Amino acid sequence: MSELKGLAGKTAIVTGGADSIGAAVSRALHAAGVNTVIAARSPDKGEAIAAELGERALYHRTDIGKDEDIDSLIAATVEVFGGIDFIVTVATVYDDAGEESTREQWMNSFNINVIGGSMLVQKALPYLKQSDGAAVVNFGSISARISQANRWTYPVTKAAIHQLTRSQALDLANYGIRVNTVAAGITWSVPVAGLSQGNRQLADDVVAAYQPLGRLAEAEEVADAVLFLCSDNASFITGADIPVDGGYSSMGPEARVSVMQVMGEAAAAAE
Repeated sequence: MSELKGLAGKTAIVTGGADSIGAAVSRALHAAGVNTVIAARSPDKGEAIAAELGERALYHRTDIGKDEDIDSLIAATVEVFGGIDFIVTVATVYDDAGEESTREQWMNSFNINVIGGSMLVQKALPYLKQSDGAAVVNFGSISARISQANRWTYPVTKAAIHQLTRSQALDLANYGIRVNTVAAGITWSVPVAGLSQGNRQLADDVVAAYQPLGRLAEAEEVADAVLFLCSDNASFITGADIPVDGGYSSMGPEARVSVMQVMGEAAAAAE
């Protein structure tokens, strides 16, 4: 998407930027000329993507649930690239046992999925204020707006992110900083590949009943929405939720059995 304006030469931090959708976002930003900082807990994956991208890419080991890691991430970014223009909060945990979710699982889910990204934006704010065209893209989910069987902590934290975006967009507009949410549909990713035992056709067939376009989303399609929201082409868009879900959110209520459960059962039956 090289035709997008206001990206080249800017600097982005991508939390969870070493795997699945996050890796696609890191690659897309870098290809658009953005200095890309990959913030993730896995050194092997993070260093591999940074090496793949080469110049203008930096991996920094980061646990977004720890303030000291966030401080170190910001310091390293500013030291190498001189500032911060974009923050993309992809980092997420699926620590969900539905009705059996423990207090520890609830606390961990909120700490990583909601609080970590919020603290990163707060601590990066002095640099975002100095940017000409700063933007934050939070990762919500289609799970935020509907009930899904056997899932409690994940949908609730994603719903919180959508509200966080609205609050941030209102307050940060005072500094010319835009904040939006991308809500990805069911996307071909490490978790989905695991559930489907790597069977992409099976996964597409199951998801076709949930996403009207008849297939999973590609991680690169989600990344394209992030690029647009960071770019000057979206200069008058803030506080918005952008679904990249193949029409999932246009349909009626979720089934009583979750799509993830259906996919796992279908994959087991196909063996």
